[in-house]
Amino acid sequence: MAGRKPRATITGRVTMQDVATEAGTSMISVSRVFRGGGLVSPALRARIEAAAGKLGYVPDRAASALASARSMNVAVLIPSITNTVFVEMLAGIDAELSPHGYQMIMATTLYSAAEELRLLRGLLAFRPDGVLLTGINHLPATLKLLQSPAVPVVHMMELNNQPGSYSVGFSQEEGGAAVARHFLARGYRRLGFAAAQLDPRTLARGEGFRRAVMAAGEAAPYELMVAQRSSVALGAQLLDEALAAQPDIDALFFCNDDLAQGALFHAQRLGLAVPGRVAIAGFNDLPASAWTCPALTSVATPREQVGRQAAAMLLELMAGRAPPSPRVDLGLTLNIRETS
Repeated sequence: MAGRKPRATITGRVTMQDVATEAGTSMISVSRVFRGGGLVSPALRARIEAAAGKLGYVPDRAASALASARSMNVAVLIPSITNTVFVEMLAGIDAELSPHGYQMIMATTLYSAAEELRLLRGLLAFRPDGVLLTGINHLPATLKLLQSPAVPVVHMMELNNQPGSYSVGFSQEEGGAAVARHFLARGYRRLGFAAAQLDPRTLARGEGFRRAVMAAGEAAPYELMVAQRSSVALGAQLLDEALAAQPDIDALFFCNDDLAQGALFHAQRLGLAVPGRVAIAGFNDLPASAWTCPALTSVATPREQVGRQAAAMLLELMAGRAPPSPRVDLGLTLNIRETS
């Protein structure tokens, strides 16, 4: 209309119409570029993006969500943002979601089921199109909350056998059992399991280790379990405690590589031969584990692939399609190296 001011000069916010006017095209074309719908020629896309950059346009996701009934957000809950395991999983999620126009709204539960419930309640207020949760052990109130709004949910890092559930991961118990079988095959008989944090996945690894040892007719392994946060320093401390409590122990399985690396470094300081005096194995096979001296035996977990495939499964669910399988087991690999 003649004499009408651009909306941006009235509200202070650049609109889609402003971008369309600047680019000399329609709002529909601008919408296709920023909302991912339909096809736009490369030349027109470049013109629209240049106009948006010039004007400082930021898409209004709230308005887009109202118009399309989709927020284009996925809620992702992980235990820790400092743990390499979950960082790699996030990278896989982002690599899969981003090309489809989705972005993560993420929260860290700090391994607390109560905190997970609190955070999930807050994230659901943003109406995410889907949810990615770490693990399968949740409070009853959390499970009820997930069922209430009928938001698609995929569990990561563990396998869920419950009807109607979706999960991508691997058997934590099998990882522990693989280490036990390896130790026994190498002739070690006085075995131990050392763990920190004590989240459900850690406890499952210990359970798998214990069962495999006892199934072979051996005595139950020594177990050293502490609720402290895992670290390299704590691994050194746990080695001291294990050797003091069980002087004849000849092989130790640590619940993760942080602890195992700390134990290895401390053994070297003490002049203890690894594996001559005590064999050591870890879990997750962090990048540095192949380069310790001696190189650390560890269970390799497919963290990035878990993120990618969980996100791919969620994309199918958000599109209203059934995934090929509700439960994807990516398996594990025991990388046997010099410490055992």
